[in-house]
Amino acid sequence: MARKWTAADMPSLQGKIAVVTGANRGLGLQISEAVAKAGAHVVMAVRDPVGSAAAVDAVRLQAPDAEVDVMPLDLADLHSIRDFAFQMDKRFERIDILVNNASAILVPQGKTKDGFETHFGVNQLGTFALTGLLLERLRAAPGARIVNTSSTAHRLVKGLDLDDLQFTLTPYKPMEAYGRSKLAILLFTFELDRRLKAAGADTLAVAAHPGYSNTKNGNGGWFMTLLTDIFAQPASMGALPTLFAATAPEVAGGDYYGPDGMGEMRGYPTKVGTKPTARDHAMAVRLWALSEALTGVGYLDGHPPK
Repeated sequence: MARKWTAADMPSLQGKIAVVTGANRGLGLQISEAVAKAGAHVVMAVRDPVGSAAAVDAVRLQAPDAEVDVMPLDLADLHSIRDFAFQMDKRFERIDILVNNASAILVPQGKTKDGFETHFGVNQLGTFALTGLLLERLRAAPGARIVNTSSTAHRLVKGLDLDDLQFTLTPYKPMEAYGRSKLAILLFTFELDRRLKAAGADTLAVAAHPGYSNTKNGNGGWFMTLLTDIFAQPASMGALPTLFAATAPEVAGGDYYGPDGMGEMRGYPTKVGTKPTARDHAMAVRLWALSEALTGVGYLDGHPPK
């Protein structure tokens, strides 16, 4: 960027509808507050709407005149995803911004309600299904944006083993599982961008990562919590790459944004690179087909989402 971009540089979002997943804390709350202050009608998608009342109040405090809705969404449950999409279809004719922020981060080995390894099931399959089921509403909004959240952790894994998604062939390690899921998100984002362009859509698919940000998620044990408290940047800074990707006029489909500091750990938004595997078209096509098969949600391949 020519200068240090902040949330104050966001264009007006008056009249736009923005959906933010995982909106009740950390990055999701910061993103929700910022887009609400810019004038957007914000749909805060959270697992527990009742338990998220304080977060909703925080957004309304920052943006008293904004329209704010809170709706239940559990990305670890395909039934919940379908119900959320159904409710969105009933209430809104279009969606201008979809921020796929919610993530499983360094959780112990476990499974989603549909039997998938938690990181892959939530971060890739949940995001894939939600995006597909909302795509008709996104394409109804001129220049709509889909922003998927990745991580520098995608660089820490050798690759994405589509034959060992449940870690039955290799020992389970939370960072390995998390890194694989964030590599998958990049593969999905870039393939989504290719397919949107091939379909003649003006919807932009982009990715962003927050660097090393203090989101207070509590995962990774006491030592990681201590390191985070000492060295991480605040969530308000970590949200900036996503906010830039979601709103800045110069963003193009297939872009990837992160902090501009050393190692992309801290700083202001800038376009960043990926490990080569993230741009592997053949792998992305395999991942897309597998995601369709596992979720039962197919789109941008000749038939509408189902």
